[in-house]
Amino acid sequence: MNLQLHLLTRIAAAAMACLLAAAGLSLYRSDRQARLATEHAAETLVRQLERQLLKAGTGIGTADAFPDFEAWQNNPTGSGACIAYAPADASEPRRLCNLATPQTGKVPSGFETIYRLFLTPGVSVARPVVYHRRQYGLLSVIPSVEWELAEAWSKLRSLMELSAATVLAVCLLVYLSISSALRPAGIIVAGLERMRRGNLDYRLPAFSLNEWRYIAEAVNQLAASHQRLLSERQALAVKLMGLQEEERRYLARELHDEFGQCLTAINALALSMTQGADRQCPELSGEAQQIRTYTQHMLDNIRNLLRRLRPAELDELGLAASLDSLIAGWRQRSRGTTDYRLSLTGDCTALPEPLAIALFRVIQECLTNVAKHAEATHVRVELSVSATEASLRVTDDGSATEIPASYGIGLLGMRERIAALHGTMKLAIASPHGLIVEACLPLEPVAGVNP
Repeated sequence: MNLQLHLLTRIAAAAMACLLAAAGLSLYRSDRQARLATEHAAETLVRQLERQLLKAGTGIGTADAFPDFEAWQNNPTGSGACIAYAPADASEPRRLCNLATPQTGKVPSGFETIYRLFLTPGVSVARPVVYHRRQYGLLSVIPSVEWELAEAWSKLRSLMELSAATVLAVCLLVYLSISSALRPAGIIVAGLERMRRGNLDYRLPAFSLNEWRYIAEAVNQLAASHQRLLSERQALAVKLMGLQEEERRYLARELHDEFGQCLTAINALALSMTQGADRQCPELSGEAQQIRTYTQHMLDNIRNLLRRLRPAELDELGLAASLDSLIAGWRQRSRGTTDYRLSLTGDCTALPEPLAIALFRVIQECLTNVAKHAEATHVRVELSVSATEASLRVTDDGSATEIPASYGIGLLGMRERIAALHGTMKLAIASPHGLIVEACLPLEPVAGVNP
């Protein structure tokens, strides 16, 4: 869940809870005020009636006018209420109502239901009318339920309007504040994504808030440490590849100078023995010829091994000639079942030796994999060299329909060789089937590397 939305939801929920509590308190106070107003009206009317009795007793007023409710009827505080007076002598009771209607409009039925559910509107108040310790009657004030509901609804609506505006304003301010406070989180996530994709030179900025600044500093330190370890690993890989090529060169030279020369001498002696046996001992001629056959087979194997270890063209003629020879060799071995094509663009002599060797080894491994696993009829090798990078693309129409889930030793070695030279490699599926191997090697970072 989005943190910003989560916090805003929590705040809105707390605000709604406060609104409900405020609404409940408002309704309770409205009910309390209505009861107090009814009690106050009853007390006031009782005092008025007692004054009327006092005037009648002193001869100022007439007893026939008792009880006189005209003053109360003209008082707006009694709007909608009714009063009932029951004389103590069991004479006919009197009842008077103020029929004024509230001006607040119709009260919603839902509000009335809720109000009646928790509160009791229209509770009457009764007070005795006593003069000179004699009870003349009982006065009851019956408040108007309609007026009480209208007053409560008016107060609640005013409170809710103000509270809703306040809550909306607070939520907006909180949203803006949270957005501003959480903006570094998006920057950090974007920065981590860039680092995950290999851009370890990127560094997070220094944020104003201490918490975000500490996180950014920790991430930057981690990226710097990872970049340093990766650089050391790549330097070690380049050094190991250089040592490996030196070992290949040494083995190729030893095989050529020692073992190859010995086999050539044996082959020459076998030829001499064959020629001598033909004249002096014909029964040894076949065995001497067999020795020549074995020796020639071993010489052919030695030549193939030397070509795989360290092609002579790579040191003497360069990468382009080595690739031509490599493609010609595979074309010859396939005996027409697979069409091998080579396309070179740019100046291969501008490539540093580590890149030239890496490209040759990658192409060599790709062609070996095609011959072993692909069952392809067409293989195309495209190498493009520019001033800043070398791009390689090897395409076949073999049986591959999906990218391998795991890399074998060959593909893993290719990827490590490319990564050691700060390059990238990716695999794709050709249409309708077959595998595409693409590699890109920058020229500048490795221009001074000496394997």
